Amino acid sequence: MVSDCSSDDRGVSTGGALMERAVHVNLLWCAPGRVGGSEEYLVRQLVGLPESESCVVHLGRSLAAARPELARHDLIIHRANVDCRSVRIPAEHSTLAWATRRAALVHHGGGTLPLVRPPVPTVLTIHDLQYLRFPQYFSRSRLAYLQSMMPRSARAATMIATPTAHVADDVAHAFGVDRDRIVVVPHGVPTVVVSSDEVRSMRDRFLGGSTGRLMVYPAITHPHKGHQLLLDVMARWPHRDDRLVLIGGEGAEEREVREAIVSLGLTDRVIRAGRLPTHERDVLMAAGDLVVFPSEEEGFGAPVIEAMAAGTAVVCSRIGALTEVVADAGVIAERTVDAFIEGMELALSDLDAWVTRGRHRAEAFGLAASGRALADAYRVAMNRGQRS
Repeated sequence: MVSDCSSDDRGVSTGGALMERAVHVNLLWCAPGRVGGSEEYLVRQLVGLPESESCVVHLGRSLAAARPELARHDLIIHRANVDCRSVRIPAEHSTLAWATRRAALVHHGGGTLPLVRPPVPTVLTIHDLQYLRFPQYFSRSRLAYLQSMMPRSARAATMIATPTAHVADDVAHAFGVDRDRIVVVPHGVPTVVVSSDEVRSMRDRFLGGSTGRLMVYPAITHPHKGHQLLLDVMARWPHRDDRLVLIGGEGAEEREVREAIVSLGLTDRVIRAGRLPTHERDVLMAAGDLVVFPSEEEGFGAPVIEAMAAGTAVVCSRIGALTEVVADAGVIAERTVDAFIEGMELALSDLDAWVTRGRHRAEAFGLAASGRALADAYRVAMNRGQRS
């Protein structure tokens, strides 16, 4: 069922049956294509929930259009442009608070709780604490908002969900939250289905008739993603027929990435392909010899598991969440040019073995497993709310 909710509504046309004693999920913060992996994380969890666990999902028009798979839930689509923070925050404090006043539980997926909210149990998803480690990557206003809102939100939530134990431990330490109030809800990665003809065509597209290898980095061009490190690697990479394809949306460092490709003389070996449709992205991941992931901060790092599920070897940076997720199924390298070159050479020297390890590791991160973990978090939060 789909309902519209405007910024001045005091209710929803579908009536009390939809609103009362249901789990409500706040995705108003989720602007498609702009929030990175957290969009995939929450959408996939909701898709993976058991069929008996239907939710009421509050979201904007752009997300509803971009993610039709959410239609298995009851959707309340806000007519106002909630992709704009100055619109979204008042909507959370007014229409969302009113609509969830009789909910069994409200799940806020964007890392903060509204100051105005009904007295019902809450689950808060915290994806990472990047703003504490790398405040220089945030605007002054965004940093001030997170510094004010995230600690109080974490302490107020009934339960907190994080994508990895690494983030759970960070949250407990940073905000003084009891670790037993934090549950790990891992990413769920869908099965990748591509044909050998599609893979062959994709390799021809980027390699032509050469015998080179294809490397792929799927990441929005934000500073913490480490594109510059990877470009420095390619500038020293001795195998001139190999190609690197950068895919993902344009982030805060898009201009610098494009300029570095030119200044390092990489225009014939590094392709900036931008944001691709889901299936085309899956084909490219499957067509790659390596997926490289030099990020300096992640809450999970879903593309490394997506690559493994697609049968592609992974080389990633040695940071907390990635080492937890990858385990021994990929090559883990320090974030230096020399270490990444060595790691990529190591992976390419025995691709079949790394692909086998990766496929086995990816089996632990299915949509259903992620959905079950989220449903468990809901039940624990509601039980705690009843006792308090």
